Amino acid sequence: MNSLFTPLSWSDSGLILTGVWNTVIISVVAIVVGTILGLIVGFARSESNKVVNAVFGSLLDVLRSVPLIIQLILFSTFMGAAGSPLAPFVAGSIVLSLYTMAFMAEVFRGGFESVSPSMQTAARSLGMTKWQTIYHIRLPIGLRAVFPSWLGVSLSVIKDSALVSVIGYMELLRTSEQLISRTQQPLEILIGVGIFYFIISYPLSYYGRYVERKMAI
Repeated sequence: MNSLFTPLSWSDSGLILTGVWNTVIISVVAIVVGTILGLIVGFARSESNKVVNAVFGSLLDVLRSVPLIIQLILFSTFMGAAGSPLAPFVAGSIVLSLYTMAFMAEVFRGGFESVSPSMQTAARSLGMTKWQTIYHIRLPIGLRAVFPSWLGVSLSVIKDSALVSVIGYMELLRTSEQLISRTQQPLEILIGVGIFYFIISYPLSYYGRYVERKMAI
């Protein structure tokens, strides 16, 4: 009698590589979009009055406080109920990008506010306009100060991308779950998944150390 389960084989590599690729794609989208939006919102918070700052702060607090898995399920369910269901990749990218933005915004706000007022005053006394001061002084110094934090958030996003599997996106974790159900070899598969996540994350971590060494020179 044939077994209900089949062992891992080379034919499974296509499914695994698809999961790896999908994880890389959605992580890159979330990091890039979240960084751009976080930079804009972080700058706005550092420049705005208390009322605007409180509104932005409340929104960011909600995005940071509500677990990502709940945000994914609620957003996907809401869009379906509204008659505009989104593909898992699109829904996951939107939620993961906004979640990333919430953390990046605070990272960048801290960087902008780390530039001392005396340095900005000195720049203005040399004849720089407000926007020249921002471009030549606050941005370079602020971004340099927040790079380690940006790197930490980016690495977390790669790991958090596994949660997008709850709305049906075929990333690395979801493909591994399918293989485990079929092969009943959880130990080997999960070890492999861990290795793949390391392979995905290591280049970013290595690049971060390279940039930090260059900055220290």
